[in-house]
Amino acid sequence: MPKITRELNAMQVARLRDDGVYAVGGVPGLYLRVEGVSRAWFLRVVVGGQRRRMGLGSLAAVSLAQARELARAAQGLVKGGHDPIAERQAARRGAALAKAKALTFRRACAMYIAARESEWRNPKHRTQWVNTLATYAEPVLGALDVADIDTADVQRVLEPIWLTKTETATRVRGRIEKILDWATVRGSRSGENPARWRGHLEQLLPQPGKVAKVQHHPAIHVADAPSTVVRIVQAAGVAAQALLLLVLTACRSGEVLGARWSEIDLDRALWVIPAERMKAAREHRIPLSRQAVALLRALPVVVGCDLVFPSRQRDKQLRPLSDMALTQLLRRLRVPCVPHGWRSTFRDWSAETTGYPGEVVEMALAHAIKDKTEAAYPKKERRSWINSENARESASTWSSCVPL
Repeated sequence: MPKITRELNAMQVARLRDDGVYAVGGVPGLYLRVEGVSRAWFLRVVVGGQRRRMGLGSLAAVSLAQARELARAAQGLVKGGHDPIAERQAARRGAALAKAKALTFRRACAMYIAARESEWRNPKHRTQWVNTLATYAEPVLGALDVADIDTADVQRVLEPIWLTKTETATRVRGRIEKILDWATVRGSRSGENPARWRGHLEQLLPQPGKVAKVQHHPAIHVADAPSTVVRIVQAAGVAAQALLLLVLTACRSGEVLGARWSEIDLDRALWVIPAERMKAAREHRIPLSRQAVALLRALPVVVGCDLVFPSRQRDKQLRPLSDMALTQLLRRLRVPCVPHGWRSTFRDWSAETTGYPGEVVEMALAHAIKDKTEAAYPKKERRSWINSENARESASTWSSCVPL
């Protein structure tokens, strides 16, 4: 008859001080090993005909009662034909793999931005991504594993700002969606994206267009354009010259401030902005009016610098003039508009005083042309129009509206 081990109580176990291995009873094969200051539990089991030793933790972390419970669970697995040691090792490997794949939203934001920022033509895009996510998303989602983020989490980000900062909220939602899509492809999460709009959040949040009216850029009325340009001319300075070119060409401020002499052919009165500098990623050809050519010919050219409007920074390097220089000039002159508003003024002028088709005006503004317009104006025909006398006449007509 096998010997039955005397069952020790917690007090008796605590008194075991000498080095050795002690059977504590209660569960067959449960022992406490004492080596110096170290005291740890282990269980002797027979798995597949082989004696195995399974550690159950230290006495400091696992009480006698807990050790017996763990030992009984392991014995139960053995009786059921399982290997508790192999299964625990597999569980640990799975946990280690999950930990390796685990990715917090904050870390995902940084990795996504680092991976995609080379696609953004304007450095402001990176700043906008970083700032909006840090301000609105990361306080709620930052410490969460991307695998655990659900619809309720996304709602907690968006609901406080959806009605008061609708445009910002829609951008934040789109950015969260892209980051979670990226995390899914990377293998850090699975399932549907809780930040998607169509068929999901649109059922929980009001339509953005019905929450807040679109705020257009402040612009000068067509009738006030000539007198306003006179004030800009009188202001003089590099910022005033850049703003005048913006007015004469109806370009975006970034396109003007980043203008290169290598893009401009004054003899042909043509400015060709390469695709990489355009919002629509398409080359934009601008017929220059007499006034625009005269303005450009009068500008000084800095030796060794291709920039049309260079600005010397504190580090002595020449870089494009800041967009704020144009805004500050308008504020100083107390002109109630922003640089981008001149494109709206140009659009109003073309609609109110000319007979040019709307599609042609959209081309002049370098807007993306929709499918119907693409069909009506094939690429070859559009390029032909841009190079035609009609286009040059249009540029001159607008320039005559802003006397120089």
